[in-house]
Amino acid sequence: MTKIFIDAGHGGSDPGATGNGLQEKDVTLAIALKLRDILNSDYEGHSVMLSRTTDQTLSLSQRTNMANSWGADYLVSVHINAGGGTGFESYTYNGSYSGKAETNRLRAIVHNAIVNETEFRDRGKKEANFHMVRESAMPAVLTENGFIDNAADAAALKSDAFLNKIARGHAEGLASALGLTLKDVNDGQGYIEVVVDSLWTYNTANWNDKAVIVNQGEVFTVIRDKFPVDGGYMYQIKSGLYITANPTYVRYYTK
Repeated sequence: MTKIFIDAGHGGSDPGATGNGLQEKDVTLAIALKLRDILNSDYEGHSVMLSRTTDQTLSLSQRTNMANSWGADYLVSVHINAGGGTGFESYTYNGSYSGKAETNRLRAIVHNAIVNETEFRDRGKKEANFHMVRESAMPAVLTENGFIDNAADAAALKSDAFLNKIARGHAEGLASALGLTLKDVNDGQGYIEVVVDSLWTYNTANWNDKAVIVNQGEVFTVIRDKFPVDGGYMYQIKSGLYITANPTYVRYYTK
């Protein structure tokens, strides 16, 4: 069982970077929660621990101590950048240590998957003396997902659909790097078509967590087959969002 530790940067009394009406601590938490949900819904052979699941103040040492005590196999610390740039970059520890080549190999897989999924400008695979990657006892990466003080990046970071892309890029990269098994959700590839005028999608498998409205005739690829949610059923679609499985609203078919 592969243990994955997900750290949502900052939190509580530490807002992190701010700009364009956003606080880093809120965006990192949203991405971390989405990443956890995608890993658990789409993959198997792993367990996940988060440094925080709410707006909580934690020191850097508390975070790495938590991961080290748990015996995590991999750590990913999620952050948002600032300082006048744009795009995505990732960091590993810049010191000399056993396993550095493997740490950088795994990071490259995660990094490339995030860039491919988000289409962020690739600012490069970097190294730095950051606590989260220095004090972790396991291979670790720190991701910087756009610039909160860049208007275009911030506009994307305000979109739940784009946060889903960031989380899915992380999930696909981690799955590939760590050899996670994709759950067998369908015998054949399934699709759904919206058959009513308009319909809500959901960020998570929660009827109250509304995302964006989709319209009649739109077709989506199903990545998780029908499953029960609070008295009803949902599908998960390729964007990472969820949608009702009620045949009154959607038509399911395979090709």
